[in-house]
Amino acid sequence: MIRPILRLGAAHLQAPASSVAAITPEIDTLVTDMIETMYAAPGIGLAAPQIGVSLRIFVIDLSVGRDPKALFTMINPEWVERDGMQLEEEGCLSLPGFTATVPRPTHAVVRGWNRQGEEHTVEGNGLLARALQHEMDHLDGKLFVDRLRGIKRDLIVRKVRKLTRAGQW
Repeated sequence: MIRPILRLGAAHLQAPASSVAAITPEIDTLVTDMIETMYAAPGIGLAAPQIGVSLRIFVIDLSVGRDPKALFTMINPEWVERDGMQLEEEGCLSLPGFTATVPRPTHAVVRGWNRQGEEHTVEGNGLLARALQHEMDHLDGKLFVDRLRGIKRDLIVRKVRKLTRAGQW
């Protein structure tokens, strides 16, 4: 089932998510819904808080559905390693229409559970490292705009406020 994606300003996006206690049929259904929602958007990643569920789960598929082997699920992820720095343009399904250059690690390693509840580790460079950091931020109650400073951040926040007042956000 495709679920609505929350936008900047929604409370679920600004609070740290809770750990998943066990892989249940409800969690499996949630993961399926997240995957369908991510592909429908379309996006390369989606965290549970983005659909109003405050749990530490995210899905990523850099191929946007073209390669079934590229899709993975992370439940209760934690950092193993992050290093380097890249500056690239980034967007977010919770901030449609907005992009900005955001500093992210060039290399990242995250460990968590897969959909079957087995521990697994994902290591990524470049875009995958960026996506891992982006989704981990969602689980910690942050959006990419929270990593910006100065005029770019102010412009995005003001535009969102204006759209909200006009009933278009």
